Amino acid sequence: MQPWSVVVPAKRLESAKTRLASLTGPLAGGSHEQLVLALLADTVSAALASPAVGRVLVVTDDPRAAALVAALGARTTPDEPRSGLNAALAHGARVAGPGPLAALHSDLPALHPDELDAALTAAAGHVRSFVPDAAGTGTTLLAVRSGDLAPRFGPGSAAAHATGGAIPLDGDWPGLRQDVDTPADLRAARRIGVGQRTAGFLSATRWTPG
Repeated sequence: MQPWSVVVPAKRLESAKTRLASLTGPLAGGSHEQLVLALLADTVSAALASPAVGRVLVVTDDPRAAALVAALGARTTPDEPRSGLNAALAHGARVAGPGPLAALHSDLPALHPDELDAALTAAAGHVRSFVPDAAGTGTTLLAVRSGDLAPRFGPGSAAAHATGGAIPLDGDWPGLRQDVDTPADLRAARRIGVGQRTAGFLSATRWTPG
């Protein structure tokens, strides 16, 4: 099968991951942005290393995020709609062009390339499919073998994607399911095993799970 194009949305650093502010607020200046970049870098690195992935396209207006992922080997495009997550993903899908396409959250620091490879291999058997998050209510990966991406991310996205005809994929992919919105999520990701950039951030800041 043709390799997958993976679209990753990345907000401007100052407005990303606000629910992690209680963790990063007491740390040295700039730590919040550094953590957001670390989560993004580990996610993109894992996606680029997945055998099923042909290219990764990051949709972002943030110059630091764009420079980081470009250095890793990803393509970038500005978030021209500037109308939220789903509009950014739809724009990225248009830029990526035809072929198998997947939307992937940018905050999956415990993602392993083999997990994404297995999930996309499973997705190849369906026109539309998705991977629910660890809580079962959200979505971390939406895959479309052909046709419009039609993303429905946001609260209750798992049910929304299922209602839209996407098939839920079930596999032993803890790193793919564990997105990071809160300190509790970061603790869970750390237990799974985070990537090099996130591990380096946590070590440098001496953050310890509560």
